[in-house]
Formats: sequence, structure tokens, C-alpha cells
Amino acid sequence: MILKGRVHKFGDDINTDDIIAAKYLVSTDPVELGKKCMETIAPDFAKSVEKGGIIVAGKNFGCGSSREHAPVAIKGVGVSCVIAKSFARIFYRNSINIGLPILEIADTDSINAGDELEADLINGKIKNITQNKIYKSESFPEFMQQIVNAGGLMRWIKGMK
Repeated sequence: MILKGRVHKFGDDINTDDIIAAKYLVSTDPVELGKKCMETIAPDFAKSVEKGGIIVAGKNFGCGSSREHAPVAIKGVGVSCVIAKSFARIFYRNSINIGLPILEIADTDSINAGDELEADLINGKIKNITQNKIYKSESFPEFMQQIVNAGGLMRWIKGMK
């Protein structure tokens, strides 16, 4: 599982209200939610994301409420994965449940908006193609790879039958 995309950079403590405002929670459609993703902190974000883009952030990404809409919006806008120093635990689990890969690395400060990254989920290696740097994260356990490849937990479970 190798993902490649352009970086969209965010700071620390990006909460679920920043990711998708509460007023949009009337929908569960990923594409509709994606159109409003990050609207309150980066109004042009949804228009600037190319399919496969990668969010890079600081610590505590996805803090706040436990809404599953937040990772759904991120996936719906076309982001292929999120890389951060740390994640709120419920956001981490919700991301895997809906099939959005997320990786933790200690140094996100040296990654710039617009950099091109290549994330190898199996080996836990992130290559910054723009800067010719390598970062190491925990590799995705096999069962989590299966869940993400299936498109989320429910699809993975259905595929087991």
C-alpha cells in the first residue's frame, strides 16, 4: 500500500468541528461532506485538494467530538491519508473504521505545504520526494491494511462472510 500525494499542512489541535462544522452533520454523503471539509479554518481547502492529497498536521489531530463525519469528510474530499504527530484516539479508530489510513510521525514540522510525499503503509516509511527526506512511522498491522483496502470496517466484515 503506497500512497502518493501533495501535502496540505495544518497545525496542532485540529478538532472535528474544524474538519467538518456541526451544521453539515445532516448529511452522511462523503462527497457532500468533503465539499465542506476544513471550511472554517481553510475556506479554499476542498477546492485545492487533488485526488490523493495528504494532510500533514501537528499533535492531537481530530480532537473534540467522536463524530465519524470528520474522517468521512476528509476521505470524501479526496485525501488519501493523514499524517500527524498524534491523533485523538476516537478519531484514529473512526478513520480506520471508514478506511482512511493515518500515520503518526514525530517530525511533521519539517514537511511543508505543497511537498510531494510517498507513504508506504506496509513498511511505515514516508518519503518526502520534494525534500529527499525519509520519515519512519509504525507500519500498518495486516488486519488494519485489510480494513482500509476493503474500504472500511463494515465492508471488511461483509467480505469475511
